Amino acid sequence: MAHHLYPHLHFHGVDDASYYELNVVDVDPPLLQPPPPPLPPLPPPRPHEREAAASGVPQWSHAETAEFLAARAELDRSFAAAKRNKPLWEAVSARLRLKGFARTPDQCKSKWKNLLTRFKGSEAMEQESERQFPFYEEMRRIFSYRMERLLAFEKSSAKKKKKTKGKELEEELEEEEEKEEKEEEEEEEEEEERRKRSTNIKNKKKRRWRRKRKGAGAGAGAGAGVVEEVEGALRELMRRQAEMEERWMEAAEAREAERREKEGEWRRAMANLWEERLAMERRWRQHDEERRARAEARAERQHALVSALLAKFQGEGS
Repeated sequence: MAHHLYPHLHFHGVDDASYYELNVVDVDPPLLQPPPPPLPPLPPPRPHEREAAASGVPQWSHAETAEFLAARAELDRSFAAAKRNKPLWEAVSARLRLKGFARTPDQCKSKWKNLLTRFKGSEAMEQESERQFPFYEEMRRIFSYRMERLLAFEKSSAKKKKKTKGKELEEELEEEEEKEEKEEEEEEEEEEERRKRSTNIKNKKKRRWRRKRKGAGAGAGAGAGVVEEVEGALRELMRRQAEMEERWMEAAEAREAERREKEGEWRRAMANLWEERLAMERRWRQHDEERRARAEARAERQHALVSALLAKFQGEGS
């Protein structure tokens, strides 16, 4: 029955129900379709792409790539004018986080390089049916808007150039790649400088640590001598301190004796002044008493003279 249904098939075996081997023979040539044209070879992966694949970075989904291209298109004017793109890639990463996609600035930069390479390869294909790049239109719009801005700037500055659209796009892509490569080289140089500084700091720390270890080993060998020197220095210090205390006591006693002597001289001087004051007061009182006595005697004499004169005048008048 199988032979009637499939005349171009030949069966080997004992009977139809047993195990058999199927061989295809006598296939009509018109039933075969012509093979599809071969796809263009993909460019070899760049070092940063190989590192990303080796480090286990998750693949970009279609929606995530679309959001990434939308954010990149919004900032394309800044990318074209800026000298360093690192802050702009950080801004793209922040916008992706707002959309729910966690990507670092380095991952965004690597993804853009990959898309740029694929877009450039798609541009080299003449037929649109041969292009296998799903984000071709998004990339074309980004560079078309950039070329429109460039042409408007050239017209405003009166510097018109006769170039075809294909050549302008190719030059723009080459400039974009050169800018990305230049920035990557600068970042690698900065990273190399940081590694050199870090290595120098580590070497300095190691040398200091070795010197400390050598100093500690030498100190352990001469520990006994150091102890004796320290004890001798302490004894000398105690002796000098005792001498200083003795000198301080002698100086204090001398100052106390001098103070007592000066105090005695002051007391004697005050006693002499007091005696002189008392003598002056006595002399003043004596002088005052003598003056009063003379005044009283003079008053008595005047009174007696006046009385005698009055008596004389009275006697002459009578």
